[in-house]
Amino acid sequence: MERIQESATVTLRDQWARLVGEHAEAGAVVESLLARYAEPHRRYHDTDHLRTVLDLIGELSYEADDADAVRLAAWFHDAVYDPARADNEERSARLAERGLREAGVPPALVAETARLVRVTAEHAPGEHDHNAHVLCDADLAILAADRERYEAYTAAVREEYAFVPDEAFRAARAAVLRDLMSLPRLFHTRLGAARYEEAARYNMRAELERLEGSIPRQQS
Repeated sequence: MERIQESATVTLRDQWARLVGEHAEAGAVVESLLARYAEPHRRYHDTDHLRTVLDLIGELSYEADDADAVRLAAWFHDAVYDPARADNEERSARLAERGLREAGVPPALVAETARLVRVTAEHAPGEHDHNAHVLCDADLAILAADRERYEAYTAAVREEYAFVPDEAFRAARAAVLRDLMSLPRLFHTRLGAARYEEAARYNMRAELERLEGSIPRQQS
């Protein structure tokens, strides 16, 4: 198992090297990122999630205006992940700005990468924001997973918020689901909309019904 995990990590390093280069500064940045995604408190937002998002971006990249910017944004979109804070995306974007500058990435690409990371705070990209369409669709594709995988995802997220009491977590998770379901579209690429939209809404409705059914009603 350790050899399999190491092989997967090497593959991620290879993908990073193709994007940024193999010089020492780029290497230091990727090692820092991989260490972040391997933090012990992560149960869903981990290296497997990063790898999955990058793979999906590969499938959807033909709809992006700058696929490299989207891939770099994927690397950084959950680089800072503290479930007790609400500013993870902003902190991740700032980390991208600093780290990519250190790695010698051109300023325009740094700026677009950071902008895309910030878009993932709401997952509501503009109509013509093709780069964000690809990133957000890849990030949210888990919502359309089959039942077993979706339940594993929700269980992993619950573990990440283990410090939150059950009732408070159920209420907060339900609010997140309602916010997502209120979006006119969850998926914006042609492939993403066709493949994921219906299944994602079905999964979220089912989860929301379970959550709201277990939230105690207030006494009048």
